[in-house]
Amino acid sequence: QVQLVESGGGLVQTGGSLRLSCAVSANIFTINVMGWYRQAPGKQRDLVAAITRFGITNYADSVKGRFTISRDNAKNTVFLQMINLKPEDTAVYYCNARAGPLDSWGQGTQVTVSS
Repeated sequence: QVQLVESGGGLVQTGGSLRLSCAVSANIFTINVMGWYRQAPGKQRDLVAAITRFGITNYADSVKGRFTISRDNAKNTVFLQMINLKPEDTAVYYCNARAGPLDSWGQGTQVTVSS
């Protein structure tokens, strides 16, 4: 099992920026897909952004142009840079790792955007 630890969440005003980090307890180059998901109260957990081991990225339409996912293989860390944040981005953000039967989740980090 892979351990994932998120950090970087917090309270920010509309239009502000945050950078989330996900520290991975394994060599992330061996992990096929790293992703960021979010879950707002009363809603399902949805994909925000994902990046493959080869650097191919995918984003939810609602964050395209504002969020950027990246990975630092040397540091076994995945990042989510978020700019121009909106109140609807408020949620708990979770890091996810998938590789074959592996499907690991972090504990989540709260992002709150005030209007």
